[in-house]
Amino acid sequence: MKFVSAIAALSLSLSAFAFELPVGGFDALAVKSAPQFTAVEAPLFEGIVKLSNCSGSLIIFEGQPTSDKALVMTNGHCLGLPGGFLKPGQVIVNQPVSRAMKVYDANMKLHNIKSTKIVYATMTNTDVALYELDATYNQILTATAVRPLLLASQRPLAATKIDIASGYWDRNWACEIDGFAFSLREGDWTFTDSIRYNQECDTIGGTSGSPIIEHGERLVIGINNTSNESGARCTLNNPCEVDEAGRVVVIKQRSYGQQTYQIYGCVDASFKLDLALSSCTLPK
Repeated sequence: MKFVSAIAALSLSLSAFAFELPVGGFDALAVKSAPQFTAVEAPLFEGIVKLSNCSGSLIIFEGQPTSDKALVMTNGHCLGLPGGFLKPGQVIVNQPVSRAMKVYDANMKLHNIKSTKIVYATMTNTDVALYELDATYNQILTATAVRPLLLASQRPLAATKIDIASGYWDRNWACEIDGFAFSLREGDWTFTDSIRYNQECDTIGGTSGSPIIEHGERLVIGINNTSNESGARCTLNNPCEVDEAGRVVVIKQRSYGQQTYQIYGCVDASFKLDLALSSCTLPK
């Protein structure tokens, strides 16, 4: 959860940032940046979202009508709500919030988008937040030519080649899935069945919320959220792996993401969040 900036209060409008996990050290929406990806890489960034403190992605569920209001996915620790991070066990559902964002098209151009509510957010077992926007997928496509990325409904596999595209840094990290951590502990938080990358994806503060994209596809198979910075054991910015027997392993400078396919179990036939579904395993 890589914190690099000082803790400070944020307004509900989320016009600024304060935390790292890994939250970035400057307001990316207020700084004019030059993309660090090439014209060849630019199509990968279609649908990648820039937040003030984190990264995100414009995502759509399999079979979801494009007449629905669009969704942006990022980390639960990227909300920046007053009071700091969500507590273990805490869940936010359908909370109105206006938040400015920007989304990339396939030609390296950024477009303004805005949320109207947090559909769901938690930092328990996983680290995810879904924002609903004030526009439909069709309206965004018409206005910006931006298509959403498809959220995968199946668990990812080890050795899958991946891209971690950061809207905050306008940069991509390419590597592969090294394996999975049964339990990942960081400070007060515990994540389950976390995705571990190999050494090539040495993600940094601000990459939080970046989608984990299956290489060569517009398919999101997870969400980037943390890395072990200094080799410390199970502390903030230094997650540790814990296996089924309770053995702790620390891998310095190794980065991790969280799985997202479970969200499908909590979405009803009309693609609305329903935590009461028997198939839903997300924290309630």
